[in-house]
Amino acid sequence: TPKGLLLTGPPGTGKTLIAKAIAGEADVPFVSMSGSDFKEMFVGVGAKRVRDLFKIAREHAPCIIFIDEIDSIGAKRDGIKGSSEDDQTINALLKEMDGFSGREGIFVLAATNHPEKLDSALKRAGRFDREVAINPPRDWKVRKQLFEFYLKDKKLLDDVDLETLSKTVSGFTGADISMICNEAGIIAISKKLEYIDNECLVEAVDKKVFNGNKSKKEAFAKD
Repeated sequence: TPKGLLLTGPPGTGKTLIAKAIAGEADVPFVSMSGSDFKEMFVGVGAKRVRDLFKIAREHAPCIIFIDEIDSIGAKRDGIKGSSEDDQTINALLKEMDGFSGREGIFVLAATNHPEKLDSALKRAGRFDREVAINPPRDWKVRKQLFEFYLKDKKLLDDVDLETLSKTVSGFTGADISMICNEAGIIAISKKLEYIDNECLVEAVDKKVFNGNKSKKEAFAKD
């Protein structure tokens, strides 16, 4: 059984949501911190917060620890600043995740957008044994399900064509689709419409792709 699971992928693909879902399915306590929460200007504070995090987890074992943005505390060490705050923090994390430290009943999940920045010691056996890449949905049917989810509480006009729209937004993440649905609602309000129509959604996609720059859109259409 792996001791730790590292979730990698672009921002907005749902790494944090997946970690919460795992804890929910396992029906165990979920202790979550962001890598930036460990950062402090005072030397030793980050390392203490790492130890406190694992102490809480041991008290509530079986338990899942989730560390978001782990690259902010687990970056590669250069061997020059051996006494720096960053090095003390990652050393404490490596010690807590070591297989001989008695972490029975504690499973560690972490997420990062930059796996290439992580120290190799974090990825060795007994720490993060598995790395799973979370990518934007390739199947348009999955993107359609995301549109349906984020639009379920909004009033839609009959002309809304989610199938065509889902096929159009290839490469979009779940966060992108959520933003498009919210933007479409804002556009509908600005036009004093009672419903979101297909034109609102198309305009919202254009704003995401072209950042609201009509000149870029027109140039792209001509090409």
